[in-house]
Amino acid sequence: MNESGPPPAAADADTVEPLEPGAPTQVSLPQRLRQPRTIISIALPLVLVVLVFRVVLQVDFGQLGDLVLAANPAALLAALAIYYLGFPLRGYRWGLLLRGTGFSLRTKDASELIFLSWLVNCLVPAKLGDVYRAYLLRLNYVVSLSRTFGTVFLERILDLFGIAILALGSGYWSFRANLPPEVQVLLGIGVAVIVLLAAGLFTLRNFGRRLLALLPLPQRVSELYDRFEEGVFNSIGVRQLPRLGVLTGLVWGTEAARLWLVIAALGFTDVHLGISGTFFVALAASLLTAIPFTPAGVGVVEAGVVGILTVIYSVDATSAAAIALVDRAISVLSIIVFGGLLYAVSAKVRGRGGDRVAAAGPVGGDRAAG
Repeated sequence: MNESGPPPAAADADTVEPLEPGAPTQVSLPQRLRQPRTIISIALPLVLVVLVFRVVLQVDFGQLGDLVLAANPAALLAALAIYYLGFPLRGYRWGLLLRGTGFSLRTKDASELIFLSWLVNCLVPAKLGDVYRAYLLRLNYVVSLSRTFGTVFLERILDLFGIAILALGSGYWSFRANLPPEVQVLLGIGVAVIVLLAAGLFTLRNFGRRLLALLPLPQRVSELYDRFEEGVFNSIGVRQLPRLGVLTGLVWGTEAARLWLVIAALGFTDVHLGISGTFFVALAASLLTAIPFTPAGVGVVEAGVVGILTVIYSVDATSAAAIALVDRAISVLSIIVFGGLLYAVSAKVRGRGGDRVAAAGPVGGDRAAG
């Protein structure tokens, strides 16, 4: 993934999708943040979290502040480091998917685009960061936007598969035969997610184009869909599946390790999740971020994590709130801080970082048909 090659102009003509005349060359994140609906989408969940913590859970805010301030700085730095290790892993995995569509992108560049997209996801609802990532790749490397978004879509599918499967395994291992009713419900949701994703991919692969043909849509829409489908299915082959599976497991392992280190940093001797329990809580929190109503699931994730810790693991509300808030400070607040700095200096935001992409051939001889 670190090789360089011919310039973008060497790519096949059908991979290039010109920008529409008059289309903006940049997406202004500061301008988007000034919009009232964006401000409301950030402020309202925070207010709701405070009310839930105070009124429903009766969290002691004074004790909560003392617990957070007493956290071990070294353990918190380790949690931050292990969390950020996930970004080059994600960049390498996305680079594999892009290479399957005929383009090579360095892991460093792929990781930078992912990090910028996560900044957007932390500030804007509806998972618009995923669209922004595809846009940035299109802006800098002049590749097909719809085909690129197909790879982003497939990456999200891999993540959901990984979360659901790992959550099922860790939840069962954590409780063995004594599954509480609440855990049974969560595991049932995990099974439903796996079944729905598999059914959705099967339908998209075998009937998507036919279903689209039944609708009175312009030919341009059909062409964009064809490229999107190519991005989804051409980007993955049989030989790549084991590597992609291992990378996905490592990515979500960094999420669980971050949470384990946060609990260790707070010094809770009465919180006994174990490795499997930590995996279960971390993956459940990650699944909640998929709910697109608020930026990065703000409000939903915090309430969900506290609910799981208090109801399933019998952690007191104040300790559970401390765990959730410190963990989210690392996974959301640090992204806003460091991502904002990167946004200010990155050439890719201004469309001037596209000198490191190369046309590439198929990866192996077993690439899935498009």
